[in-house]
Amino acid sequence: MKSTIFSLFTCALLASQVYAHSMMTIPRGRGNVEWWGTSSGFGCHGPCDTKRSLSPILNDPTYPVQTIRRGDNLTISWQRFNHPGGFVRLAMVPFEESDDWAAFNAANAAKFSCYESNCGPDDPNDSYFGHMNGPGDGLCSTTFTVPQDLPDGKATLQWIWYGGGVYYGQPEAGFGEYYTCTDYVVQGGSNLVPRGSLGDRRVWQGGDASNPGTDVCKYWSSNRIGDCSFGDQRPPNPRADDLLSQSLEPCSRTGEFVGRAAEFETGGGSRHLKKRFGRGVRSDVYVNDHSVDTTR
Repeated sequence: MKSTIFSLFTCALLASQVYAHSMMTIPRGRGNVEWWGTSSGFGCHGPCDTKRSLSPILNDPTYPVQTIRRGDNLTISWQRFNHPGGFVRLAMVPFEESDDWAAFNAANAAKFSCYESNCGPDDPNDSYFGHMNGPGDGLCSTTFTVPQDLPDGKATLQWIWYGGGVYYGQPEAGFGEYYTCTDYVVQGGSNLVPRGSLGDRRVWQGGDASNPGTDVCKYWSSNRIGDCSFGDQRPPNPRADDLLSQSLEPCSRTGEFVGRAAEFETGGGSRHLKKRFGRGVRSDVYVNDHSVDTTR
């Protein structure tokens, strides 16, 4: 119990000291809204921004509980926070399973999209950090369909950003993973079916600010969840005179790539045992080979 409390306190303390990176904005997350995102780089390994037992749906009588139905199409939004690239995965499980990574990873109706979905830099011609990597704090978004095999009762939506880049102004450096969860109440809607009976319903949505009209995204480090989670490394030991000591990041310094999420590569769905740093197509090579229209 003491170790759990220490871990939660450490995540909160470190997150409060680190400049904004990313988090789900709409709907509101469970916690850490004042800390601008919960990251593996802070020594926090998800799957949510706070534990189930601390969720406001259990502890805050003023929390605005959202009731949804199976089959509803939800709009999920996040601010770009001046960061380019990467992927977002959305997955929903029963609330009781929301402390379990395996439950989210096994969700058959997960949605994968580019991080820069419906958003991008303020000035597409600003190439100081690389093509289309300039600042911009617009609202990014995608949609998510409430699974038909999700029973009535409390449910949790996980948002995760991975593969983002330009860590603290370093164009070659990639971020760690960032997590946000929000809790709903599911009531009615489409007829409930046995869990997993509909097979693999995972959805891929490609095309970002750098690759509009395509089925790929720009990303850094890796296109697979878990490669930039920093495993069981101890939380960072921040020093007042060293801003970068506040996080285990960057994940890697391999530069930017273009591709799909690992699950949707050719022969997708495989579980790779080794980290995939540098396994994608370099973004400059992709643009040259595919004549991508990079205007917005």
